[in-house]
Amino acid sequence: MKITFELEPGDIERFHEALARAEQRVACADECDIVDAARQALDTLPIACAPGYIRRQVQEVAGLLDMLEDEAWALPQVERAQVLRLLAYFSDPEDLIHDQVEVIGLLDDAIMLELLIKRLRHVRAAYAEFLQARGRLPAAADSAQRIALARGLAQHRKRLHARMRRRSVRDEVAGIAGRSPLQG
Repeated sequence: MKITFELEPGDIERFHEALARAEQRVACADECDIVDAARQALDTLPIACAPGYIRRQVQEVAGLLDMLEDEAWALPQVERAQVLRLLAYFSDPEDLIHDQVEVIGLLDDAIMLELLIKRLRHVRAAYAEFLQARGRLPAAADSAQRIALARGLAQHRKRLHARMRRRSVRDEVAGIAGRSPLQG
């Protein structure tokens, strides 16, 4: 079953307000506190009984956490801030609909996650490519080979970072699909 609904300007404004609160939390909180809160939310929220749409959106949070904590990926600060903002919203139990309200408590989180995750599609795609490249690396026979492999992976990461940034900027300039109603 597919359910479609339209957000009115007042609805969008409430999302803006909730996102502004999340941005304030990011500005005032330590990155590790935001990550810990998001992990705790993943562990404690009633996700198992939630509808599939909500479960799929929430599962994306786990991948974003992994990406954020992957030292080899070294997510640049601009994109890091976007992910932290998303995580701060997700981990706020008293957002638009209190998370403990059965079935629909996570609906606002899922909607916001979908809107914000779409903005991160180039980041997520680059990270997926990075994981594939890292997974294809052969085992190093000695320290010289380990260093050479690490340098090669670092160069690949640098190219992926540049590509994801170019694509994100291109989308912003063009005003295409990556733009959510939350951008005003």
